[in-house]
Amino acid sequence: MLLTRNLLYTGITRAKELLIIIGDNKTVGFMIQNVDSKKRNTGLKYKLEKI
Repeated sequence: MLLTRNLLYTGITRAKELLIIIGDNKTVGFMIQNVDSKKRNTGLKYKLEKI
């Protein structure tokens, strides 16, 4: 579920000075190809409505 291109991109773009990707080439390649994004159920809307 977490092996998505969006998550990899977020990690790369947030790196300020140095980026070290730990993992094998197969996994990183899978993440690059995986454009599926799942709907995140954070409960934020519910929490904001209760304020």
